Amino acid sequence: MSIDRENSSLSAKSIYDFTPFTHLDYPNHLACIVWFSGCNMRCSYCYNKDIVLAKNGKYSPQDILDFLKKRVGLLDGVVLSGGEASMQDLLPFCKEIKSRGFKIKLDTNGTNPKLIGSLLDLDLLDYIALDYKAPQAKFAKVTLSNKFDEFSQTLDLLLERNFPFEARTTLHLDLLDEEDINEIAYDLASRGYKKPYFVQLFRDTGTNIGDIRESSKKLNEELFDKNLKIDLR
Repeated sequence: MSIDRENSSLSAKSIYDFTPFTHLDYPNHLACIVWFSGCNMRCSYCYNKDIVLAKNGKYSPQDILDFLKKRVGLLDGVVLSGGEASMQDLLPFCKEIKSRGFKIKLDTNGTNPKLIGSLLDLDLLDYIALDYKAPQAKFAKVTLSNKFDEFSQTLDLLLERNFPFEARTTLHLDLLDEEDINEIAYDLASRGYKKPYFVQLFRDTGTNIGDIRESSKKLNEELFDKNLKIDLR
């Protein structure tokens, strides 16, 4: 069975690009990555400038399903990333992927708790990487959005359901500091998150949305609270 190109709520060219193979992006699984166009945030350090600003893509959902048909038994899963994948109606696409026996990992900023809840209700997701962009007081400044409450709902939802996920933050020292990372880690721990909290130090690629450069400030790992599970990548 294939997605009806005319009737599907997932637009025909919503997929910016895809990576046929990765062993890094889905823990302990061989997978491909589907990169959805567009995002509802404008984080200046974002590495995916072209994807975030794109209105259309190169591929349709059916293109990806045709690819997966040839990868049954060779790949374990599919990573849905972007941009922000949850801006799309992922239900029909995820149903087709799961019907082919693949696991699904979602990379998300967590700002569509309703969709994510529906995907969980239907057992259409197997793992989530949740971006915790900034503490509430700095969230709007970092993301140029006012969606902390929606993010918070998604975080609580994942914890309430004991769903397998990881929390992660990109740290640019002109935007956040060690105190902010501790604040995020405290918040995660207070809600019941017990896994490592991953912090990725920003590295300039020259393709960021704001053409933002690496900060002249230096990270002081000694300021991280040693009682919290902060994992610097």
